[in-house]
Amino acid sequence: MIHKHEFKAMGCHMLAVLDMPGEDQPAQLEQVPSLFEAWEQSLSRFRETSELSQLNLSAGTPVQVSETLWDVLQESLLSERRSLGLVTPAVLDALVMAGYDRSFNQLAPTSSYLTFDRAPVGLLSEILLDESNRTVCLPPDLHLDFGGVAKGWAADQAARKLSAFGPALVNAGGDIAISGPQSNGGAWPIGITNPFDPEENLETLMIERGGVATSGKDYRRWQQDSVWQHHIIDPRTNLPAQTDVLTATVVAPSAVAAEVAAKVALISGSGAGLAWLESNSLAGMLVLEDGERLYSQRISEYLWS
Repeated sequence: MIHKHEFKAMGCHMLAVLDMPGEDQPAQLEQVPSLFEAWEQSLSRFRETSELSQLNLSAGTPVQVSETLWDVLQESLLSERRSLGLVTPAVLDALVMAGYDRSFNQLAPTSSYLTFDRAPVGLLSEILLDESNRTVCLPPDLHLDFGGVAKGWAADQAARKLSAFGPALVNAGGDIAISGPQSNGGAWPIGITNPFDPEENLETLMIERGGVATSGKDYRRWQQDSVWQHHIIDPRTNLPAQTDVLTATVVAPSAVAAEVAAKVALISGSGAGLAWLESNSLAGMLVLEDGERLYSQRISEYLWS
């Protein structure tokens, strides 16, 4: 039987689903919000007391960190390399300067842009890591934001924990982790929301396991100097990405891998983004500003018809 639990965490709507016998709500589902609360207390840039915030304030000084923060930092550094620098944790200052200086529900317009003399991405190589003591020392000019990588990681972790009790799906604000087929052997239906009409789906994907993520500039956006801006930074400019892609949806072996790939496709723009998906044999769909849809070849493996 399919059991569901919805809650708020990481500034997003969350959904945890567990397929197991019984009419009563499984206690395992009720415990998922506490997992996200603990992860958020470690990884959120919006909480002054979080581990990440304290690490950012301690730049230049080695700090011993939790296993959670260490793992997400390693995942973020790996994602930066795999994306050739397009998805990087070194964007916190750029986000703040673009006006995204508080959680989205508290966001207000700001007056103007500031720019950087030095792109912070190159500073990632200057992070000092001591694995044996699990310490991190950031260079003085580098501040981190784990962003979507943290959400994807959390979705993967939660789905893995739930899978001990039955097939599981966790949707962390659009980053979806699926542990395996439903107990009846069927795939999980995943709708791709129409960014122009959130009440309808453009397509339905049938996914047995792995991850699905959608990255978009249609939701987390605000006006600055009468211009609409969004939260996806292009590290090549340190400004919100200028791209003709409105949303990018990708299927990958994990939620965090899907999250990174979707962001690469969006930042790169339709031509380069679709080519990148094809070169990495990834299934994806891009929705452009004008409503046109572009599909990678492998997406046909998952489309419901």
